Amino acid sequence: MSDGRTLAREFLEQQRLLGGDTVILSDSPAPGSRPGSVTPPGSSAGLTPGASPGKTLAPAANALPPAGLSYDPPSGDLFSTDPIAQAASLEAIAQLVATCTTCRLCEGRRHTVPGEGPPDARLVVVGEGPGRVEDETGRPFVGPAGELLTKILAAIDLPRERVFICNVVKCRPPENRLPQFDEVAACVPYLFRQIELLKPQVILAMGGTAAQTLLNTKQSLGALRNQLHRFRGIPVIVTYHPAALLRNPNWKKPTWDDVRIARRLIA
Repeated sequence: MSDGRTLAREFLEQQRLLGGDTVILSDSPAPGSRPGSVTPPGSSAGLTPGASPGKTLAPAANALPPAGLSYDPPSGDLFSTDPIAQAASLEAIAQLVATCTTCRLCEGRRHTVPGEGPPDARLVVVGEGPGRVEDETGRPFVGPAGELLTKILAAIDLPRERVFICNVVKCRPPENRLPQFDEVAACVPYLFRQIELLKPQVILAMGGTAAQTLLNTKQSLGALRNQLHRFRGIPVIVTYHPAALLRNPNWKKPTWDDVRIARRLIA
């Protein structure tokens, strides 16, 4: 078996051939170091006696620089090429959603449903995912549940046109099933970026999927109601999904209580 220094030379030579920066191993070890060791960056090995670490000294003629590593810092943010982070408008996000194939939901969609509403909306309504009518039209909450949502918003003096309405996932799950974990994980960056751009005064999370996603919790919807939560500093009110109200009218009264709380938080 080769000694450690030979193995180090072989490794560094491979890195050089792959385009890495040159690393020089001095033939004589630095004072106080073990034979075969590589002088770490920033150490004082190789300095002229009396010189202090961190100062650049002019090398003698034909002299090799001291052993150590040399590298260039990254040219920019490691995430600067993230298209979602670079999206500067709601329209740009909608265009990214339209061509997204990150998860399996793209396979059966007719239209993506990025969301709609004004860029200065003070209230953001977040649901679970598009249904059949939404998939056909590309608009959120336009089926029977959407009609009920429009009535709820009108009752608190917030016309639908003044509210941004969207979902956790932007493509319809088959047979309107719950979005699966990997589908939510693939799609939720779009939602988070939309909220960052909108900077609303309040978020109304309608249904368990929206509430659990925004609050990063597995608690039930019942346990999350009647509380003021926050998403990145923005107040979040949790309530029932309009589709659930169509199945169980007894939940309309508590939903009315929830949306009135949300309304009072809006200046």
